[in-house]
Amino acid sequence: GVFPAGHVNMPGGQQPQKHYGITSAISLAPPRDIDHQYTQKLCDAMKPFGVFEDEEELNHRLAVLGKLNNFVKEWIAEISELKNLPPSAISCVGGKIFTFGSYRLGVHTKGADIDALCVAPRHVERTDFFQSFFEKLKQHEEIKDLRAVEDAFVPVIKFKFDGIEIDLLFARLALQSIPDNLDLRGDSILRNLDIRCIRSLNGCRVTDEILYLVPNKENFRLTLRAIKLWAKRRGIYSNMLGFLGGVSWAMLVARTCQLYPNAVAATLVHKFFLVFSKWEWPNPVLLKQPEESNLNLPVWDPRVNPSDRYHLMPIITPAYPQQNSTYNVSTSTRTIMSEEFKYGLSVTDEILQGKAEWSKLFEPPSFFQKYKHYIVLTASASTEENHLEWIGLVESKIRVLVGNLERNEYITLAHVNPQSFPGSKENRNENDFVSMWFIGIIFKKVENAESVNIDLTYDIQSFTDTVYRQANNINMLKDGMKIEATHVKKKQLHQYLPPELVQKKKRVSLWSHTHTHTQRHRVCVVFNRTSRLSLQSIADSETEAAPPSVLRSSSTAPPSSSSSSSSGKPGAASGSSSQDESNGLEDSVNGAPAKRPHSPTQEEQAKRHKESEVSSNPASQTSPTPSQES
Repeated sequence: GVFPAGHVNMPGGQQPQKHYGITSAISLAPPRDIDHQYTQKLCDAMKPFGVFEDEEELNHRLAVLGKLNNFVKEWIAEISELKNLPPSAISCVGGKIFTFGSYRLGVHTKGADIDALCVAPRHVERTDFFQSFFEKLKQHEEIKDLRAVEDAFVPVIKFKFDGIEIDLLFARLALQSIPDNLDLRGDSILRNLDIRCIRSLNGCRVTDEILYLVPNKENFRLTLRAIKLWAKRRGIYSNMLGFLGGVSWAMLVARTCQLYPNAVAATLVHKFFLVFSKWEWPNPVLLKQPEESNLNLPVWDPRVNPSDRYHLMPIITPAYPQQNSTYNVSTSTRTIMSEEFKYGLSVTDEILQGKAEWSKLFEPPSFFQKYKHYIVLTASASTEENHLEWIGLVESKIRVLVGNLERNEYITLAHVNPQSFPGSKENRNENDFVSMWFIGIIFKKVENAESVNIDLTYDIQSFTDTVYRQANNINMLKDGMKIEATHVKKKQLHQYLPPELVQKKKRVSLWSHTHTHTQRHRVCVVFNRTSRLSLQSIADSETEAAPPSVLRSSSTAPPSSSSSSSSGKPGAASGSSSQDESNGLEDSVNGAPAKRPHSPTQEEQAKRHKESEVSSNPASQTSPTPSQES
């Protein structure tokens, strides 16, 4: 199970090639001239989006990291002196900064932050890092916006160093000194470490492993830049909201590179959509065979942990202890991403046939035209500082609301737009700071019903309760912090948003090529007084241009021929929507029948997704499996 290993014989007696990944390649074809031309055009299409950094900014980052590295060495020497180490030992204690995430992968964009890890020898404690190192940073005039989040799932110090944002984690190794050439890839380095140190090291170990497991780093980087830009433009880049974060996108691209080891970026982008529009979730994406280790840390393994069998879209980190980086994906977000993969495939097909330009791939979707119904989530506070803190918490909990809505038997899809918007002037008090999120809703067609009353009060109330309770628990709740959710129809959106977002585009909507006419029926949405909502609305059909698979609620519910309770609710049978998605949840995992789990209570969810997610750093993108915390 050690990869990469083995060799593939190349045609024409060339050098044999290292074999990457857990299966053999799909194609070893070398690139043609036209592939290089398409790749150049892809680069040109990405440039306007600020994807590439110039030499000057790159050098500035290197200088800042160099200074930070010297800081760490100085600080560790000072601490060692305080702890009465002999001078001979102090001269070689070392200490080092490692980077991880997008910067380490070489795919960071202009102005992006840097994820870094401070590695210290065994006589330096975590408390030293959060006390004396924090103080040392405070003394420095080039360092601004310094704050520590010591009790996060992955503890972190955040700051701006000469204009560059840095998230700095800490790991203390069981070593007397930290040599400059230390490699974090070996598993033995994890022996006898505190779990927070293991988590902090995880980001670096995963990033290094990904780079080690791709056949050509340059092709990988360019492809990943394109896919990340595409995912951000299409509104599906957010680990916190149940889409994918940076680490997950990197692993999907790495897997594509393994399957087409000689392809250049233009081809790889196309193959990425080909592979993942046909992927049979919940089969996991693995970059290498998971290794056993005698360190006994909890790892993702559906054979061992029943809860792992319910992950909808598992993408498994390659470094021990292996985790599923897409823990937050829900039925709705998976459906939305699957549709986007298919649409990406059709667009790249056109591009490589010369029928369209790369710019088409990066066109944003028409989210505000797509649905008939939306829920507007409003978070407000009375000061800017309170507001920043408040929206961080609210955003980390939006998944709870989407989960509540998905479990409502009348709702087929709940699509949250990751972009938040400032509150409109008419809808708020002059002195409030307001942010809004929008969730598009598709209501399920109910057989033989002229109209149906759907009460969303409970779904919304239990969500707002969760947020207020959490804020209260961590003593964050301040006077003026409010959260409200309102149901609005598409034609009311202009009351909340600038006109250019709401107006119908001339362009055909994203899913119109699969548009089938849906029978009109009326939906009446009721809110009780309790959520400060008293809206009644009568609606037409679910959505204007939804793909048939979405209307059939893509593998969460059988087509609604049976009674209306057979939705993706706990305990309901899960049928599959289409032939190519035949391995929905009803497939057993290694012979054990997989059932829909009960939906976790709010307490469990709150416990599970600790407040780490408020800090959006890639180390916390590998969300814990429940077993890790129990």
